[in-house]
Amino acid sequence: MRVRITAGKLTLEAELRDTPTMRALAEALPFEANAQTWGEEVYFTTPVSATLEPDAKQVVDPGTVCFWTEGDALALPYGRTPISTDERPKLAARCNVLGTLAGDPRALSGIKAGARIRVENADAKKAR
Repeated sequence: MRVRITAGKLTLEAELRDTPTMRALAEALPFEANAQTWGEEVYFTTPVSATLEPDAKQVVDPGTVCFWTEGDALALPYGRTPISTDERPKLAARCNVLGTLAGDPRALSGIKAGARIRVENADAKKAR
């Protein structure tokens, strides 16, 4: 499944793999939230609650789409966070890995805390 993430004039798409968390997120689309930032990561709350999946990770590659179960939030890291020990993003806790952003994840640096973010099904518009 593909989702579209829009904040102001910035639009990104992400390819999500089939997981229990992704299916719950798909049911909740579309939704909006206010962005928060933590180092080089943008995150925002969702209307979904999920439990940790067996392949949850704390250290991921930039552009990984993650679900932070402790905050019911999508986490979109594009670089170092305050607890990174190398160049890779280290999330606040283990998170479910949902997929990957298309394009350059550093585009997320243009999203400031408080920005309104919309997440919608990118496949639905193509099907119409």
